[in-house]
Amino acid sequence: MTTYTPSKLHALATRALIDAGASLENAGLVADALIAAEIDGISSHGLSRLPAYADQLASGKIDGTASPDVKQTAAAVVSVDARYGFAFPAIEAGIKTALPIVRETGVAAVAIRNSHHCGMLGHTVESVARHNVLALAFSNTPAAIAPWGGTRGVFGTNPVALGCPRRDLQPLVIDLAISVVARGKIMQAANRNESIPEGWALDASGKPTTDPRKALAGTMVPIGGAKGAALALMVELLAAALTRSHFGFEASSFFDAKGEPPGIGQLFLMFDVRAFGGDAVLERIETLCQAIEEDSGARLPGARRFANRVKIAESGIAIPDPLYQDLLKRAHVSSPDSLASDPKLP
Repeated sequence: MTTYTPSKLHALATRALIDAGASLENAGLVADALIAAEIDGISSHGLSRLPAYADQLASGKIDGTASPDVKQTAAAVVSVDARYGFAFPAIEAGIKTALPIVRETGVAAVAIRNSHHCGMLGHTVESVARHNVLALAFSNTPAAIAPWGGTRGVFGTNPVALGCPRRDLQPLVIDLAISVVARGKIMQAANRNESIPEGWALDASGKPTTDPRKALAGTMVPIGGAKGAALALMVELLAAALTRSHFGFEASSFFDAKGEPPGIGQLFLMFDVRAFGGDAVLERIETLCQAIEEDSGARLPGARRFANRVKIAESGIAIPDPLYQDLLKRAHVSSPDSLASDPKLP
């Protein structure tokens, strides 16, 4: 493992993305998301994603210079066309436009189409919750989960997230995939030639497997069995049908440079706490959180991530040496230290 400060790895990631074809602004936003995932200890959504992003930039599967097209299509609806670029600029633009609207209307929705992998949805809803706005987020992804009883992937792993404001405390953040684990963890295991636990995935014939390559050729196990498959269907309707995006079975992979852009969708629902009772709402939220925390051994979702932020800020981000060498090669540098005076970076 190689360890560097978040700022130096951010510069390395930004330079690698620029050299693959991203604009400076888009590269910076993507690097923000990847480094934030590393700081939270979620490496499956961190720098390990960069090689696939860079390859897709080079092939044209991602338009690295795309600027999202943002329109207010109703009093409380913001529609964003990501234009087959990265999801992160489209999400930022949509949320920025919707925040003043939710102050007026009490509720708002951001619908994003022609999009790509959105990383950790929890980061977006957390940022919204810091404005005293409760946020729900949904994204569909390329097919990975079969309808219950089937063997062919139709739905994505389809993450769902919630960011809930708390009074004078860190927001409550819930971020989960509809699959038992994120597909990125299967990909990491395949890259390291490691087996996966039974119960994570099924092979192409619908049988349980511990071989990550057979898992990638098969389907992921949904949380809660048939109920999880139904939830995945719900997310397809919210994130893809409402946004006029590709369904999971129509989308190309996030992990390789083959085919057309995945063109999936994201949907964000926002609720201004003040419109629903303000301090009284926050008081009810605290009553529930305290009831959870008073149970010995119980913890609120997301607590581990906040602890990781403190630890990793002090120790730095450790990444596998093969990935580190790959990033150096893509950025055309011998060390992140050499980027301190890079004219391509701000």
